Amino acid sequence: MKEQIRIPTGKVERASRFIGAGARIGRNYVRHYTQKLIDRDMGKDELHQQNAEVIYESLSQLKGSALKVAQMMSMDRNMLPQAYQEKFALAQYSAPPLSFPLVAKTFRQAFGKNPHELFDTFTTSAVNAASIGQVHRAELNGRTLAVKVQYPGVAESINSDLNMVKPVARRLFNISESDIDYYMGEVQGKLLEETNYSLELEQAVSISGACAHLKSLVFPKYYPELSTPRILTMDWLEGLTLDQFLGSDPDQETRDLLGQILWDFYSYQIHVLKMVHADPHPGNFLFMKESRIGVLDFGCVKVIPEDFYHAYFRVYDPSLVDDPSRFEHWLRELGFLSQSDSVSEKRLFTGIFREMVKLLGRPFFEPEFDFSDTGFFRSIYELGERIAGMKEVRSSRSARGPQHGLYINRTYFGLYHLLHSLKSRVSTRLSDVALRSA
Repeated sequence: MKEQIRIPTGKVERASRFIGAGARIGRNYVRHYTQKLIDRDMGKDELHQQNAEVIYESLSQLKGSALKVAQMMSMDRNMLPQAYQEKFALAQYSAPPLSFPLVAKTFRQAFGKNPHELFDTFTTSAVNAASIGQVHRAELNGRTLAVKVQYPGVAESINSDLNMVKPVARRLFNISESDIDYYMGEVQGKLLEETNYSLELEQAVSISGACAHLKSLVFPKYYPELSTPRILTMDWLEGLTLDQFLGSDPDQETRDLLGQILWDFYSYQIHVLKMVHADPHPGNFLFMKESRIGVLDFGCVKVIPEDFYHAYFRVYDPSLVDDPSRFEHWLRELGFLSQSDSVSEKRLFTGIFREMVKLLGRPFFEPEFDFSDTGFFRSIYELGERIAGMKEVRSSRSARGPQHGLYINRTYFGLYHLLHSLKSRVSTRLSDVALRSA
C-alpha cells in the first residue's frame, strides 16, 4: 500500500479536503438521479459504492478522528449500507501508512533520537495502520516489540474534524441533528483520551492486571520507558487476525471456546471491574495457538458509574418489558422518555424501546445463545432501518437514552458481531460467568 509523506494538519487544508469530498458526493447524487429518470427501477447500490470510495479515500488521507468515526460506523452496521460497512472496516487495520521520515521525526521530538538509536531493529514500513496510529515491529535485547506511533496532528484536529464530519454523516445516514450532536459529544471525549498513549498505557496495565486470571487471554507487557503520550511500546504478540483465523476453517468446538472466552472477558469487565475495553473490533484481537486470544489496544476504555450500572442493567430481568409500569419507570429513569413527551410520542417510543430490548436482549434472556443465527442479526438490521425511516423519530426534539449507554451499547454490538463472525454458541448466564472467572 502506498505510504503518505505528509498528513494535512491545518484547519483550512483539512476543511478543503472535506469540501472536495462533499462536491464529489454531490456529483454522484446528480448522476444517480439523472440515470434514474431513464431507469426508474435502478437501486442505490452503485451510488453507495461510489460514495463509500470517495469518503474513505478522503478520510484515510486525513487520518485521525474523521477516519475513526468511519471505523466506528462500520461496527454499528445497522447504521450503514453494505458498501460503507466494507470500505470503512479497512480503517481498523488497513489504512494507508505514514512514511518513515515522519515516524522518525516523531521519535526525535519525543526522545531526541531516531528509532534505530533506541532499538536494535525497527521496521521502516508499518506492519499495520489504523485511524489514529500505526504499528512498527522492533527488537531490543532479544525481545520482539510492537511500537505504536501516533499520526502527527491527530489530537489537535479532533474538534474541527468532528464539526466537519457531522453534516456529511447526517446527510448520508439520516441521523437527526440532536442525535448526532449527542453522539459526537461522547465520541469527542473518548477520541481525546485515545490520543493520549500515556493514558492508554495506564488503562492497559490496569485492566490486563485485573483480568490476568481469566483463562486463555494473553496481554502484552508494556514498556513505560519506551513510551510517551504519542508513542506506545509493548511486547509483540504472534497470532492470526480474525479473517486469517476463519480462513483456517476452525471446527465448531474451537469457535464455541473462543466465543466463550470473549464473552466472559467482557462480562467480567462490565459486571466486576465496571470498566471495559470499549473498542471490540476485529483489529484489536489476535487468535493464537492453543485457543488463546491476544488482546490489544486499550485506548478506548469506558468507566461505568455505579448508579448508571445498577439502573441500566435492570434490563437483564426479562419480566421488565412485560410490566408496563416498571418498564415506563425504567425508560424515564434512563432518559429514554421525558416529561415533555406528548401522549403519542410516549406511546411511539415506549413501543420502539420495548421492541429493541426484547430483540437486543435475547442473548441475556437465554442460558445459551447461538450467535451464528443470521435471522437474529437480520432482525437487528431491519429494526434499525425501520426506526431510522420513521419521520417521528427523525424529527424528535432531543436524543434519547443515557450518554453513558453509547459506549456500552457499542461494546455489546461489537462483541455480538465478533461472535457472529466466529459463529459461536455461548453460555450467557451471568452466574456462570462468575464461576468461570473465579
